[in-house]
Amino acid sequence: MNTTNTAIDKRCIAAPDNKSNAASTYKAEAGRHWCAIYGNAMSITDHRVETYSKDLTLRYPVKVPFAGSALRFTFDNFCGTESITISAAFVAMTGNTPESIIKETSRQITFDGNVSITIPAGKRILSDPLPFPVSQGDSVSVSFYLKEFTLMRSGVIATGPFSKGFYSVHNHSTAEVLPLNETRKTNCFYFLSDISLYTDSCNHAVICYGDSITSQDWPDYMLAECLKVPDNHTAIIRKAASGTRILRQYDNITYESYGLMGKVRFPHELPVAGADTIIIQQGINDIIHPVGTDVNPFRPMSDLPTIDELTEGLIWYIQEARKLDYHIFMGTLLPIEGWRTYAPFRETLKNQVNDFIRSTDLIDTCIDFDKEVRDPAHPAAFRAGYDSGDHLHPSAAAYEAMGRLAFRSL
Repeated sequence: MNTTNTAIDKRCIAAPDNKSNAASTYKAEAGRHWCAIYGNAMSITDHRVETYSKDLTLRYPVKVPFAGSALRFTFDNFCGTESITISAAFVAMTGNTPESIIKETSRQITFDGNVSITIPAGKRILSDPLPFPVSQGDSVSVSFYLKEFTLMRSGVIATGPFSKGFYSVHNHSTAEVLPLNETRKTNCFYFLSDISLYTDSCNHAVICYGDSITSQDWPDYMLAECLKVPDNHTAIIRKAASGTRILRQYDNITYESYGLMGKVRFPHELPVAGADTIIIQQGINDIIHPVGTDVNPFRPMSDLPTIDELTEGLIWYIQEARKLDYHIFMGTLLPIEGWRTYAPFRETLKNQVNDFIRSTDLIDTCIDFDKEVRDPAHPAAFRAGYDSGDHLHPSAAAYEAMGRLAFRSL
């Protein structure tokens, strides 16, 4: 990506306005706006007997892509079926290790002046603006305490070099170092869906929307490429959930954690402060999940879409994103040969989807992830070293290549 190109120059002159209610609620300054610097989807977490937690601290370190002067935080109970209460929340500069903070920088997050907030089922709330200057490359950590019994239903699993989380028993929201004997790592990100930074209007956010391929590493590697640019203007916001499909969702507790279908998810995830671009990479689960009720009672073959149904779903995404004036990038689907439900008819359907993505004039750019990771001599499969081993998800090396490709495509 050429950081001095015309598109970025134009953004720095007249950046798109913030697309959330956070706009203009801090200071009405010319050339400044709220822009997301962190984001995760809110999906349905796995329903287990230990779904409730109490007396628990969550801490999430976040890499800062560009400078700004204040922060706002969105806590989201989108998939909850009952209210939750954030008893206390703090932000601080991250310390020398991901689970630590620089204690003297810790600041309390408030909600209409209150230090705690109750969020009804299905709702999200935005914190008060908090003066907190940061620079490109800084890391900040958000720590929040759940004192009472809390239904841990709204969250998402995400992985990558910048996607790390921790939880501790008891209230350690201001602890410099989380206590070793009471702390575990987690890649499940609960309730904290967005962080926005008050920053120069030339800074913007790119949304990465999809399923497990996107909830895994490549958006983090894309951010790593952005951070190499001395005067970076781009934040990478991941809105992805494993198992999700464009056209279907599972309405049973066995598979409900596979997430919500596009028409439920997309309108909730689409508005992001300061965003002007979305990368959509989804559709493979629609193709590989149906196996027949004789094999799995929850996965009838009637769930298998036609190519017309899949392209209609993608076109609906495009139409909804255009309503927010987003630039639309779409990624091709990856190789699946060797996956446990692989069959020639699924390969054909996947290729038809990719043909649509490569040829449609409804989007601004096709990011050909498939071409980047497939074996040139055998395109149905991953190239050597690019298969994680399950023949569906890429390896770390492949995710890194995908992140670089997405970065170059901006």
